[in-house]
Amino acid sequence: MDDAVRAMCAGDGDAFRVVYRTVHPPLQRYLEVLVGPVDAEDVASETWAQACRDLHRFEGDADGFRGWVTTIGRHRALDHLRRLSRRPQVDRDLTGIEIEGGVDVLASVDESIGTESAVALIRSLPRAQAEAVMLRAVMGLDARTAGRILGRRPGAVRTAAQRGLSTLGRLLEEQGRGFQHHRDVFAAPGAEGVR
Repeated sequence: MDDAVRAMCAGDGDAFRVVYRTVHPPLQRYLEVLVGPVDAEDVASETWAQACRDLHRFEGDADGFRGWVTTIGRHRALDHLRRLSRRPQVDRDLTGIEIEGGVDVLASVDESIGTESAVALIRSLPRAQAEAVMLRAVMGLDARTAGRILGRRPGAVRTAAQRGLSTLGRLLEEQGRGFQHHRDVFAAPGAEGVR
């Protein structure tokens, strides 16, 4: 990936496609956590447009590029949220409202409920935890890079990610208990016809 980033910075279109295909999916999921699935695609487009425009300023390797483009995405997402808060809207997307509030918790979440539902579950975390989980566990950024993106110390990012993963584990366990309860009810004698 480092070679692809170097080639992309030198103007190689094929290398750009390789980098884009690698970086875009986790970036898109991160933006969905910030602005919701409806607006994430537009914010991602703005992010890539700015990244292409400013690519001549970037210097670094693949990890540096992921951190750089994620920082741009976060700024575009926060700008988008500010615009929404200033504009009265009658029909707001309810998925954009933030809910207040290990082995491999994230893999368990993804295996149990799928990527789309996993992103929605992460969105239910407090924003600092949701961003930390997305940057550290989903995008694979180190604590220092994630801290630069969020404007926080690496230790604070690690703590937020750990708390977020712990909360996700609890939520997944609760969902599992609810699922088991429903299975038990349908498996009870006399419930054979219920499906």
